[in-house]
Amino acid sequence: MEYEFEGRTEEEAIEIAARELGIARDEFDVEIMESQRGGFLKKGKTRIRVQVRGAASAPAPRKRSAGKAEGREVETNRFEGERPRRAPVDAAADGEFEQKLLDFVQTTVEKMGYSCTASILFREELKLGIRLDSDSAAILIGKKGKNLDALQLLANVYAGRLGREDLRVILDSENYRIRREEAIVKMAYEVAERVRSTRNSVLLEPMNPFERRIVHTTLNDIVDIETKSEGDGLYKQVRVMFRGRR
Repeated sequence: MEYEFEGRTEEEAIEIAARELGIARDEFDVEIMESQRGGFLKKGKTRIRVQVRGAASAPAPRKRSAGKAEGREVETNRFEGERPRRAPVDAAADGEFEQKLLDFVQTTVEKMGYSCTASILFREELKLGIRLDSDSAAILIGKKGKNLDALQLLANVYAGRLGREDLRVILDSENYRIRREEAIVKMAYEVAERVRSTRNSVLLEPMNPFERRIVHTTLNDIVDIETKSEGDGLYKQVRVMFRGRR
């Protein structure tokens, strides 16, 4: 089940969501829909969409002053933007669930006609990373990572069928996720400079929720720039706009 909430900052909006839904912060995923930095005589505003895990038992908000429930999007990758340091892990499966998941991913790729070895990349609370090693890594990743995202979606669906709807499965190959994040951050700053110079808004290419959140978060602290997601479906676009110095 999905809801939208609004606050002066991202953290405030998340706190409002947790309070009104009556659940812990780690029980839902977050996507930034709009981010506006405050200024003189103007309050900042951040609008987020949250996806509650286990929608069938998800509580209803206690009030609706800051959000609405008709959103249709699920954030696919919530953790990567922070890029925490991870301790080394055993790449082999730990238990039947992990083995079935690795077998599923590897078999799916092989049925596509490509050789692949799937192994554990990291383990975190409610998150499991899987690394794909293949001579055809570029094909498995696809343009803008769309093939990797599709495989990741299948892996999450399969994990749900194994009874782990609460777990977020992250697929990566050739460190694509980190390299993509760095490229998006660089692009976001370059576009912000162009918008500041021309005073014209720029509509970015369609991105998945994780990539859009990188743009929103990167530009959130620039006082004369604001961002907003536009469009429908999983791959929306971010508009970068000039708002002037207040």
